[in-house]
Amino acid sequence: MSVRREIPAYDGLYLITLTCCHWLKLFEITNGYNIVYNWFDHLNSKGHFINGYVIMPNHVHALIAFRNTQGQSINSIIGTGKRFMAYELVNRLEEQGNQELLNQLASLVNTTDRRRGKLHEVFEPSFDWKECMDD
Repeated sequence: MSVRREIPAYDGLYLITLTCCHWLKLFEITNGYNIVYNWFDHLNSKGHFINGYVIMPNHVHALIAFRNTQGQSINSIIGTGKRFMAYELVNRLEEQGNQELLNQLASLVNTTDRRRGKLHEVFEPSFDWKECMDD
């Protein structure tokens, strides 16, 4: 399970793991692998590099070189990516008419987030990371 830890740097090479809530196979169910590719394209457009990755049915491992974040934390960059991937995964579930899974994701939203308007818990609240410093 993920532990909320702030990445202290604004650049560097990191192994990032994003996990779908309750390990649900959301990428497989929605055929949403290209949603991750779109996020990678966005990162590339901002000057970051995807050095390697594997997209599994319910989680993603990515080796990402962040550079020139212009003062924006890496945690914030990843959080924004997760949010927009979540929107698209929910859209696809709606298009599929998968109300059972949408209801399950809605039931997983905690009270505080629900008050702020969050409708579905798509990813685990945090993500795992490890800085890569060796050649």
